[in-house]
Amino acid sequence: MDTLITNDVRISVEAFYQPNYSKPHLGEYIFAYRITIENLNPFTVQLLRRQWFIFDSNGETREVEGEGVVGQQPVLETGAVHQYSSWCNLASDIGSMQGGYIFQRTDTRETFNVEIPVFQLIAPYRLN
Repeated sequence: MDTLITNDVRISVEAFYQPNYSKPHLGEYIFAYRITIENLNPFTVQLLRRQWFIFDSNGETREVEGEGVVGQQPVLETGAVHQYSSWCNLASDIGSMQGGYIFQRTDTRETFNVEIPVFQLIAPYRLN
């Protein structure tokens, strides 16, 4: 698990290769990931936006940006945890992702950035 704390918000990521959905003979590799967000601040925050950078070992880089996460803009009180799962596809069996979220304090409406740690997307058979 990869974990990073930025502006008192802890982001932890676990990635999983999905062999049942991947088609290596067609150059299609599917990875799922689970994100855990924990608010360590003494105030309530809301996740507004996300931005991902997806790196493929074939040299391709993609950027994904938009509102919220999986259709939600969760509000986290002090100590609250929000977890969600999503996925991405690669054209090779090795890659990585990283990015960031924009959060807002619910009391002052001040926005701030939270980094998502770099995490590896590697088909397990490549580790042997």
